[in-house]
Amino acid sequence: MIQETFPMIIGEEEAPNERTLLTLEDGPMMASPASVKYIVIHCSATRSTRDYTTEQLLRDHKTRGFRTVGYHFYIRRDGSVTQHRKLLEVGAHCRPWNRCSIGICYEGGLDADGHPADTRTPEQTEQFILLLMRMVKIFPGVRIRGHRDMPGSIPKACPCFDAEGVFGYLER
Repeated sequence: MIQETFPMIIGEEEAPNERTLLTLEDGPMMASPASVKYIVIHCSATRSTRDYTTEQLLRDHKTRGFRTVGYHFYIRRDGSVTQHRKLLEVGAHCRPWNRCSIGICYEGGLDADGHPADTRTPEQTEQFILLLMRMVKIFPGVRIRGHRDMPGSIPKACPCFDAEGVFGYLER
């Protein structure tokens, strides 16, 4: 696991501690659409046999100190998509890349026994493709990456599949 040390520089601002870091990452807007360099794919790290509602996601993110869900979008197993942040709003999903990325999370990522697995349903995959095609049009040149593939982020299996290998063909 990466040990975070403070002070930490985020964008052009210094965060002397975790509390300040949360205020820097949770709310201010990115400079422009050109600021968005990545779409970072996440999983909720929940069992594919259990529901993880948007209400549960919101509760868990608020418990961590965020004012709302850290991801921009959440895709449920049934394919329903909810938006939780404005497109240019700084997310709280992949430190230190929040100021230049859009976060998309899908429900699941763990098999019935709680092990990391690609649990995406056909409905989720269809919505991923539609959403990513929209994002690539809005943010030309954006790169699609899994959370686990972002340098300097906390090491984890998330999103439990090779996001670049699966969706990288959508990049322009």
